[in-house]
Amino acid sequence: MSSRQPTPSPQTTAREPRGGGNAMALLVIASCQLMVVLDITIVNIALPDIQRSLDFSTTSLSWVVNAYTLTFGGLLLLGGRAGDILGRRRVFIFGVLLFVLASLLGGLAQNEAQLLGARALQGVGGAIASPTSLALISTTFREGPERNRAFGVFAAVSAGGGAIGLLAGGVLVEWLNWRWVFFVNVPIGLLIVLATPRWIRESERHPGHFDITGALTSTIGMVLLVYGFIRAAQDGWRDALTLASFAAAVVVLAGFILIERRSRQPITPLHMFADRNRAGTYGIMLCLAAAIFGMFFFLTLFVQNVLDFSPLAAGLAFLPVSAVIAVGAGLASRFLPVYGPKPFMVVGAILAATGLAWLTLTDVHSTYAGSVLGPMLVFSLGMGMEFVSLTLMALSDVRTQETGAASGLLNATQQVGGSLGLSILVTMFGTASRNEAENQIPQFLAQATPAERLRFQRTGELPPPWADEVLTAGVSAAFIMAAIFTVIAALIAVLVIQVRPSDLERLKGGVGPGPV
Repeated sequence: MSSRQPTPSPQTTAREPRGGGNAMALLVIASCQLMVVLDITIVNIALPDIQRSLDFSTTSLSWVVNAYTLTFGGLLLLGGRAGDILGRRRVFIFGVLLFVLASLLGGLAQNEAQLLGARALQGVGGAIASPTSLALISTTFREGPERNRAFGVFAAVSAGGGAIGLLAGGVLVEWLNWRWVFFVNVPIGLLIVLATPRWIRESERHPGHFDITGALTSTIGMVLLVYGFIRAAQDGWRDALTLASFAAAVVVLAGFILIERRSRQPITPLHMFADRNRAGTYGIMLCLAAAIFGMFFFLTLFVQNVLDFSPLAAGLAFLPVSAVIAVGAGLASRFLPVYGPKPFMVVGAILAATGLAWLTLTDVHSTYAGSVLGPMLVFSLGMGMEFVSLTLMALSDVRTQETGAASGLLNATQQVGGSLGLSILVTMFGTASRNEAENQIPQFLAQATPAERLRFQRTGELPPPWADEVLTAGVSAAFIMAAIFTVIAALIAVLVIQVRPSDLERLKGGVGPGPV
């Protein structure tokens, strides 16, 4: 429908939530994104309790995290497409309800299979709700300062949700039990579902069909790729199953690209990568997601195992991350119309790299205040700047009917980058840890009592302080690789991203050429 016609289109009415203005609409959207994002990390602190309760092996325990991130990242593109075709509010509500159901099933799980199935279903619900919530910002808030502020809030929630998840997980595990890291989503999700019809109106539906084959091949390909890295961390790069997984991933992902090129309505419009700014944005997000997933994962291990923090203390230790990310996001949102997104992409990546490089200096004698807090805050400030800039750039100049696909692709890049990056960092961690263990074992055996030697022969695990040395060496190696990822992101921002005058006009709320 032409914007020149007097009758308002569904897209126009979506910008005018009834009765309470856009503040409540943003609260509903941001609450959903927070719930979905924090579930990536909220279980990290609960993993030891889950392992003891449901008799997980150490290897299978990692899939409590991976089952969620893989289905989440793999199906985000399909979720974005569903919002375009069926209506974003309708799909948003369905995704939240599915997430609530999966959370309830996860909290009630009695064995390993039930919990992993619930986590995978949570990922599906998140994949439906998350890209739709980002697309709803584009159709609810007018381009210019209003939308910039909304993207700033959304980006701060997306980037800081991991830290909030660690804090929430620590509180729930220490005061209640591990099942409440799942149960807590139920009342929050139901409140979101009840509030959505009142504050968010339906978007315009665009005719089309679902690219099921594309969704399946992309998901299967990414699962195989991530599994290959995880397997390599455990069994080495020469393992037959590791090599077979990588080979199958290449074949399946190549098939996915061929399917998308031939499809009339692909789940991933490949022409989006023809725009150098958007392609660069996806590349930067891929690298930075790997870094932030790694930072949360390995620092959680370090503060609990080396610094001996309780679950609650570990959660509190990450609370400053959310605050500083919000500061970085606020600065970027305020000055984007003046300077454009490129300076914030470059400076944000440099700050993140600086923080991670600083973290490589940690050792068994480090303290939280002296060696962890400072670099963590520098990293967080950079990530706050990055997520606002990346979100705006990814949706710049996108046609209305492809907003869901574009936002889904950005979210998919974040989750896939996080899963792939974490698996690569785990491989670095495993290699460095094994090398350090080979150095520590002779020293341990030379000083160990007969009882300690017998325990080591049974378990193969070194006790403190030798185990702390091994863990710290692995964590430092992982942070080196994470810092390399952020340096690559900075180079992409410098060499690829170009800000045009029309981009600045739109950021200021002007009438520069935009999507149709």
